[in-house]
Amino acid sequence: MLYWLTALSDGGDFFNLFRYITFRAGGAFLTALLFGFLFGRPLINVLRKRQGKGQPIRDDGPEGHLSKAGTPTMGGLLIVGALVTATALWARLDNPFVWLVLFVTLAFAAIGFADDYAKVSKQNTKGVPGKLRLALGILIAVVAALWAAWNHPAELQNQLALPVFKDTLINLGVFYVPFSVIVIVGSANAVNLTDGLDGLAIMPVMIAATTLGIIAYAVGRTDFTEYLDVHYVPGTGEILIFTAALFGGGLGFLWYNAPPAAVFMGDTGSLALGGALGAIAVATKHELVLAVVGGLFVVEALSVIIQVLYFKRTGRRVFLMAPIHHHYEKKGWAEPTIVIRFWIISLILAMIGLATLKVR
Repeated sequence: MLYWLTALSDGGDFFNLFRYITFRAGGAFLTALLFGFLFGRPLINVLRKRQGKGQPIRDDGPEGHLSKAGTPTMGGLLIVGALVTATALWARLDNPFVWLVLFVTLAFAAIGFADDYAKVSKQNTKGVPGKLRLALGILIAVVAALWAAWNHPAELQNQLALPVFKDTLINLGVFYVPFSVIVIVGSANAVNLTDGLDGLAIMPVMIAATTLGIIAYAVGRTDFTEYLDVHYVPGTGEILIFTAALFGGGLGFLWYNAPPAAVFMGDTGSLALGGALGAIAVATKHELVLAVVGGLFVVEALSVIIQVLYFKRTGRRVFLMAPIHHHYEKKGWAEPTIVIRFWIISLILAMIGLATLKVR
């Protein structure tokens, strides 16, 4: 919205700054951070008052989690509210990729909100039926995949770009939409599975989003794409503003989610943020890079899949408990130790993901 202030510029004054994505990204970050600090405590107070007993705690979970009973959930509203407000203020609202990512974020946030509300109101851990959640997620992802393909350059439509090898494209044809659906829905649910310890999910999401934001900025500029040897996708640079807002909003939320958490993000936040990461990857043609920078989420999801399949086949478990962060809890690791070590892993994976940009 503030981009339109450039109409007041003569080319050499303050208003000219609003032409620059980097300047507006900084503004989005500060706006989202301020939003989090201003509305965090009031939101937590409202959630605690309305939810009463807070988020239900699984009886079969780690024993240490029973002490978290009464902690309110739906804290994802703070993150989503911050990043949507900041993006609307600082991004170009005539950019289709901005609206694509906002659509996916808000749509998955709505699914997560319904799930959190069902859990809190009924005081059980079931929430919205899994099949319904999956069906709605697939529908959202289909719309997003078609939206992205429509706005990609003709030479990139329905193509899968490989990291490092710029000249290699795989034409997925009719399988492009199903592939994109897997990326978006898989990302949303993988982040959701990771959100099991105080502060565990939000920092890796912020790291992955920042990495993808840098990539989005790079692939949206012809000079950068030529130097870095990656595919040019015009318009994706504006996504940097969204990811900057996510980082600011995430920090604001982490202020209250740091152990011991005053609020949980809930499915409202985890599904929304995971869906956003998937949508950015699809928009920028870096779906495979997401599997690297979001490798922690991939491992968390795989641990659940492996556990379920192996148990059904043999009646035994591979991990003491899945997702894998609970496995380490059962092994006696302290919660802060798990969280910080997983943050470190996420940062390492982000650096590896960024390294795919430079191949010459």
